[in-house]
Amino acid sequence: MSDEMTAAVQALIDRYGSAPINPAYVMVGNKNPDDPAAYFREKGTDRCVTYGELVSESSRWAQYFRQAGVEPGTRVAGFLPKGPALLFMVLGLWRLGAVYVPLFTAFGPDAVLYRVDHSGAHLVVITEALQSRLPERLTARIATVEEIVRQLGPSGVDDWVLRAPDDPFVLIYTSGTTGRPKGVPWPISMLSVIEAYMRWALDVGPEDRYWNLADPGWAYGLAFALVGPWLIGQANHWFDQPFAPQVALDWIAYWKITHFAAAATVYRAIRAEGLVLPFTLRALSSAGEPLNPGISAWAEETLGVPILDHYGQTEAGMPINNHRAPALSRPVKSGSMGQAMPGFRAVVLDDDGHELPPGQEGHLAIDVLNSPLFSFRGYYHDVEATEARFVGQGRYYLTGDEGSQDDEGHFFFASRSDDVILTAGYRVGPFDVESVLMLHPAVAECAVVGVTDALRGQVIHAFVVLRPGYEPSPTLGSALQEWVRARFAKTGYPRQVTFVPALPKTPSGKVQRFLLRQSVGEDA
Repeated sequence: MSDEMTAAVQALIDRYGSAPINPAYVMVGNKNPDDPAAYFREKGTDRCVTYGELVSESSRWAQYFRQAGVEPGTRVAGFLPKGPALLFMVLGLWRLGAVYVPLFTAFGPDAVLYRVDHSGAHLVVITEALQSRLPERLTARIATVEEIVRQLGPSGVDDWVLRAPDDPFVLIYTSGTTGRPKGVPWPISMLSVIEAYMRWALDVGPEDRYWNLADPGWAYGLAFALVGPWLIGQANHWFDQPFAPQVALDWIAYWKITHFAAAATVYRAIRAEGLVLPFTLRALSSAGEPLNPGISAWAEETLGVPILDHYGQTEAGMPINNHRAPALSRPVKSGSMGQAMPGFRAVVLDDDGHELPPGQEGHLAIDVLNSPLFSFRGYYHDVEATEARFVGQGRYYLTGDEGSQDDEGHFFFASRSDDVILTAGYRVGPFDVESVLMLHPAVAECAVVGVTDALRGQVIHAFVVLRPGYEPSPTLGSALQEWVRARFAKTGYPRQVTFVPALPKTPSGKVQRFLLRQSVGEDA
């Protein structure tokens, strides 16, 4: 890393990690109040929210939350669609030093209930339209947007409560694999990672317009569609309707978007429909799932701009990416996720925790000792899961992915170390899907794996053993799919269901998922 970049990394650490600050203030409170902060398209109508409006409205929401007993450190969950209320809510919480717990709006009641209970959320903020999706026993903790708005006064609080760099401002949950989803606290120092990505990987400048399609219910959308633009004085863009390739491209052209970020699935869908990317675009990025080299080549052939693959995690931010910033830019290598971002040192380890030389595949890890921007310290109330992630006496953090690097420092993704399924840009833990399936009266046992899909990258395939008295049928398969859609997530249901007489297991009783993958033509 050059002396210039070393100084730039240190400047971010000094800004967000050296003294108490308020995260909401550094996002919106110190900006020009007349500048646009967010653009919305809702049901065919457009709206622009300024930084000044965010300050005033978040002040009123903060007053409501304070009267509802929210204090510094209090967890509050949000189950809201993309709209102004979501922004006013999170900023209102952060003004008070509270901790935001995001809930993806496609979640069913079981997924919501676990996260609310595990986080100890004091309130769950929701729209009346979504209220029926929550379990009844959460009723006492529910606050609807409509009721909050009716109670807001003409003025609010002036406070921007200061919090230490290690204090959390977000508690967000990962996907579960062999256990429940894990809570990841984001300390305020995580803002340095978010800003670094916006500036060095994306290279978003003052004259650019940046649209990140990711949902703020997940880490990439919350960090880099909501928080990230505000840290560098940009506006974020929100489009609250189901994704359709032509509609998304119309939005890009209408708003003259220059920087577009989305999962590889989005680009595959655009190519599959034979559409042409708008020529306002000068930067394309992909994250959340492996990017097929052919997709990036297609973009470069049709638009003259490659899709840059970026690698990130809920725990670590975006430690590896193909950088756009001129001082860091290198020729893109086909299939590569890029290089370690300044402030991180990424390595590949063997099974004994030793660093492997270039060209050898192993466990992708972060060298914590030499990664000053790495801020993850452990999972919320889960010491065992935390200890499993850190090896070498705490020096290395295991990402849970397998990969390799070449002799020029380019990293290449190989596979997940666990069984997390990457489908259409979302990470789905088999345990979550299996837990919901097991609640169905017809299911005796089940196991879930990811299988390759040309459009979505992977789709969820469920293998089901039925209880006595139930017979396999397409009707029952459809019923199980809808059962998971309604209770877990619309994006996390099995698109394929296979009924089997028994699941393959080890002598100790562990399901051998690799044999299930092989049975449908997948590599082990």
